[in-house]
Amino acid sequence: MIKINSLTKRFGDHVAVDNLSFDVSPGEVLGFLGPNGAGKSTTMKMLTGFLTPDGGSASVGGFDIQTQTLQAQQQMGYLPEGAPCYGDMRVKRFLEFIAEVRGFSGAEKHKRVAWAAEQLELGAVMSQSIETLSKGFKRRVGLAQAILHDPSILILDEPTDGLDPNQKYQVRKLIKQLAEGSNKIVVISTHILEEVSAVCTRAVVIAHGRLLADGTPEQLEARSRYHQAVTVALEQPVDSQPLLGLPGVQEIEVRPDGHLLTVIAKPGEVIFPVVGQYAQDHAWPVRELSVERGRLDEVFRRLTAEEAA
Repeated sequence: MIKINSLTKRFGDHVAVDNLSFDVSPGEVLGFLGPNGAGKSTTMKMLTGFLTPDGGSASVGGFDIQTQTLQAQQQMGYLPEGAPCYGDMRVKRFLEFIAEVRGFSGAEKHKRVAWAAEQLELGAVMSQSIETLSKGFKRRVGLAQAILHDPSILILDEPTDGLDPNQKYQVRKLIKQLAEGSNKIVVISTHILEEVSAVCTRAVVIAHGRLLADGTPEQLEARSRYHQAVTVALEQPVDSQPLLGLPGVQEIEVRPDGHLLTVIAKPGEVIFPVVGQYAQDHAWPVRELSVERGRLDEVFRRLTAEEAA
């Protein structure tokens, strides 16, 4: 388990992390969300022992990160922001070096390197020096070194930064495979909200170093004004204003061309049946009718805007 209790970090007069507390249990994939400058990377660096907190405490796998740093770090795989690697080393030698640092040698070392390289599809660049790689490949090398020793706790700071859509899919698939059916913990710091829906079982939102929200992606989506909203795709525009008279309907958003309506429900109301029945009774040329779970981006913007205000 990861335990963070009243963690605080200041840089001069700037408070980067402000009395932050939360726990992460085995089996969870936690999305650690926040805008740029929210304190995500600073929290990661304190959690992994690379920065000393000014207040509070953190423990990883039962080991205090300040008094039992090495024991805590042995439980972790860490991909820092920017994936810093030794640029003059070849990929294969770099991964071998990391394996040696982790205590592997001989056949086991080569097995670990081969497995990590296969997971991240690094075979084509194993003989290249890291400084000659694209940003995406450097990121994948950084992720390979993080998983090489099969850690029980994986800390990833912007793991898909710089990757193309195919590579993002591959990395997200790998993260899910690592977490599924195991007691591993994966913490993903990101500002990419689709990452949360794709791989996370829980999300924490921070801004200005403070905790704003904590819950499953579904729980956060339920806080959206678009939760239970009904989207109506039409073959041609219709008069949608009468929908405002239906029970439970709060507002209607209409795309400029009139071919898409979003009917927003009042909090706690389910309006899909009445909207669908109205469309049927009035012979609307409906192409598609669907219910929204809510929009993480809208919740994220509202929470962080309120915090800024």
